Amino acid sequence: MKNSHKGHHKGNSTEILLNKEIILSELNILPGETILDVGCGDGYMAKEFSKINKSGKIYALDQSKEAIKHLKKETEGTNISPILADITTGTELEESSIDLIYLSTVFHIFSSQKIDDFGKEVERILKPNGRLAMVEIEKRETPIGPPMNMRVSPGEMEKLIKMKPASLVKVGEYFYMQIFENE
Repeated sequence: MKNSHKGHHKGNSTEILLNKEIILSELNILPGETILDVGCGDGYMAKEFSKINKSGKIYALDQSKEAIKHLKKETEGTNISPILADITTGTELEESSIDLIYLSTVFHIFSSQKIDDFGKEVERILKPNGRLAMVEIEKRETPIGPPMNMRVSPGEMEKLIKMKPASLVKVGEYFYMQIFENE
């Protein structure tokens, strides 16, 4: 079933362009982990996380009321909890409660101030040894994606994220995923 909501991606989704198998393998999700999918849109990755982590808790966060409303109906009775919020303005999630924070093609839209605010909220909610995984479009000419001045290279991301870089993997023709660890 195709979701027709128009969230921050204006209805566009990178779902078909990403290799979910590589992403899920690299994330190495363990049973019982608590995962936060930031900018979840229609929740396609939250649903994937739920399939492999039935004993865990999955939070699907987006600032689109329409997306969250639809996702609440669709995921009723599952371990997915949709949340209407903006991670850069804070969430109501408990301190040190998240094992994995996942963002897919969201980070590049943050301004410098929003990056700082994002970093503070990640630091607050991520457990010690928790992971932050971010998928972004490579900083090179591609037929899709934001303007070059909005793109973030892995090296630039390492300078912006105050955590230990753990891995970097190609997850689609134009995409990479960088994982950081909370020490």
